[in-house]
Amino acid sequence: MTSNSIFAFILVISSLLALSSAVSIITANQSIKDGDTIVSSDGPFELGFFSPGSSQNRYLGMWYRISSSTVVWVANREIPINSTSGVLHLTTSGILNLYRNASDLTPIWSSNTSLSIQNPVAELRENGNFVIREEGDNNPDKFFWQSFDHPTDTLLSGMKLGKNFVTGQEWNLSCWKNSDDPAQGEYTYSLDPTGLPHNVIHKGQELIFQTGAWNGLRFNSRPTSSGNSMYTHKVIISKEEVYYMFEVINSSVSRLIINQSGKGQRWTWLHEAQKWNLLYEIPTDNCDNYNICGAYGDCNINKGPVCSCLEKFVPKNIDAWAKGDWVNGCTRKKPLNCEKGDGFRKYSHIKLADTLSIWMDEDMNLKECKKACLKNCSCMAYATLNISNGEHGCLQWFGDLKDLREVLEGGQDLFVRVAFSDSATLVISLSVSAGVCLLALTLPFCIWKIKKLLLKRSEGSVRINSKEHSNMSHREELDLPYFCLSAIINATDNFATVNKIGQGGYGPVFKGILEDGREVAVKCLSENSSQGNNEFMNEVKFIAKLQHRNLVRLIGYCADGENKMLIYEYMPNKSLDWHLFDEVRNKLLDWPKRFHIIGGIARGILYLHQDSRLNILHRDLKASNILLDIDMNSKISDFGTARSFMENDTTANTEQAVGTLGYMPPEYALEGLFSVKSDVYSFGVLTLEIVCGSRNRGTIHGDRLQYLPEHAWRLFIEGRSLELVDRNITCNPCCTLEMVRIIHIALLCVQQCREERPNMSSVVLMLGSREELPIPSKPGFFSERYTVGYDFSDITILQGR
Repeated sequence: MTSNSIFAFILVISSLLALSSAVSIITANQSIKDGDTIVSSDGPFELGFFSPGSSQNRYLGMWYRISSSTVVWVANREIPINSTSGVLHLTTSGILNLYRNASDLTPIWSSNTSLSIQNPVAELRENGNFVIREEGDNNPDKFFWQSFDHPTDTLLSGMKLGKNFVTGQEWNLSCWKNSDDPAQGEYTYSLDPTGLPHNVIHKGQELIFQTGAWNGLRFNSRPTSSGNSMYTHKVIISKEEVYYMFEVINSSVSRLIINQSGKGQRWTWLHEAQKWNLLYEIPTDNCDNYNICGAYGDCNINKGPVCSCLEKFVPKNIDAWAKGDWVNGCTRKKPLNCEKGDGFRKYSHIKLADTLSIWMDEDMNLKECKKACLKNCSCMAYATLNISNGEHGCLQWFGDLKDLREVLEGGQDLFVRVAFSDSATLVISLSVSAGVCLLALTLPFCIWKIKKLLLKRSEGSVRINSKEHSNMSHREELDLPYFCLSAIINATDNFATVNKIGQGGYGPVFKGILEDGREVAVKCLSENSSQGNNEFMNEVKFIAKLQHRNLVRLIGYCADGENKMLIYEYMPNKSLDWHLFDEVRNKLLDWPKRFHIIGGIARGILYLHQDSRLNILHRDLKASNILLDIDMNSKISDFGTARSFMENDTTANTEQAVGTLGYMPPEYALEGLFSVKSDVYSFGVLTLEIVCGSRNRGTIHGDRLQYLPEHAWRLFIEGRSLELVDRNITCNPCCTLEMVRIIHIALLCVQQCREERPNMSSVVLMLGSREELPIPSKPGFFSERYTVGYDFSDITILQGR
């Protein structure tokens, strides 16, 4: 008998010794055959043979015991076994070999451990790491081989994503080809150590996404605080290696994957619901596409179009830019002149530019960083290097700034080199302020004045002249608490940037905590706001007299010299559009929540039209003006363009429409005719947006724009209304009937002829009943005008009354 035959005989015998109970370790000359599994010591992971999806091929892999379909590691991902005869064997020298069957001694996969071990064991550890080690030695630094060094598409707690510069070892994720084939697909997720460490996604060799540089706390394109309590993460940088790692907290279960569509996804396990929850996904939106706006282009997902040039920059190719071709980026309006002196312009809440061409110093402060950059004519921008323990360190860019985007709740301050004349305004303003301070001879006044100028520069100052202040003094008419300026300053920590929670057409909004502990939202009138004093007075006048559970509550106001603010109850869940039009948060809006929100909006409008003391038309109902409290109750806000009417008024006329095009009925937008049916129309459009999860933006078909009401109506008359429903919503047949009914009601609200639209009392009744509904006629929408190349939906008009 040959040595190979003897070994084959031993292998056959050992493979027949099935693992009689759940074990985590196999020893030398022990095997795992198809059908056997080993389980990590605390039970979360299991290793054995499986078939993915609908495939009949067999692979050696690892999965969660709580979710056996969730495979986290595959050994032979490129070479499947076409039968159930596979065997995994641990040799006496400490090598794992995978065979197609017990009689074929050609390994199709091997751990290829180069060092010999005296008493080897292979163990599936509780963190999901499958290792080869010396029996009795649990030191991770002495493992001879580990699956953590050979990831597939999943990063588990404790795994590294990065590179060891000494050994050349790289830890990258690569997606499956498809759900039936775990072979390497075209997308990879890795850490790029070039410049400052940042995670990247490639499609083949093409870079399609980068997280922004690690700033000591997070990648700077991520929100400042995710409210996450399930894991911590970090980037470790040393001379030997650099890597990203996350670690779960307590009993949390979390994983990071790269899927077949090129999305990096963070999943967490919901123990009570016994299912996976998608925490976030990257790229999140179009602005996450790498360098979509070109050099010095700024991407803002809340604008249309999303790309614009940084202030003081203009498109390099104006014609291409106007057509949506932004690849050429932007250039300075005024050329630099280093010899005569340049300056810097501050851009806040920015995902810092690609760090491929940078210089950094860990010991410099920001003032020293600016001085050093100014002296070097090749330095194009600077920023703080590390924010983990206060701001420290210097980061400088050499070359064009690429891959910029606005991050409302994150990002950093970026100081970009511009011509001196473009940066001098603030210096002059501060000089004048200093002069006023010297005359005043009061330090508190000086500090307050200069801070206000800085706030004005970065956020847009609040202003009201003395005449307007006197008009605001009639508190007996408003029946609304008045807050002194000092109370608001204390509540918002002097309008600290960290307390900024939003930015609208009106101006910035800050979170504050009053002395009595109440959380409030402070809405400031910006100097650059298209809304003005009339809108401010209008909002105070109307909302102060309104009390309803589906209207936001105005707590008070402040009108002190240049400062003009409204103080509202704080809404922890922000606005409806923040949830509805975000690819990740959208998934959390199930159908019951959406139906609840729609009902709340309808009841709020009914109160305004019929049950309030004033009988009010809102005239600007849209998703951004619907706030959500802690229980996701909808609260109608922003009464700056509202108008009261008499109960017997059927219609009125204005010289110019106010509100937001796309939510306006045709008779109002085109002829200035408004009535209660104007709000009904807006409610219909808003309801369709809630159902489908998309904005009412036109899509071009031939030479015409097609808006949401038109699209919904065409599906309705063809009996295909369910195709409108957001694909992220899953529901039972009862919900399906409810969805179709809601779409039907919305179409009744957006009919072309305002007389055919129901009033809000009828809408509320229809929402709460199952009575047969009338057939809607053709809706009114802007594409009737055959206007190509113009998106009306986000244009807010505020002139006229």
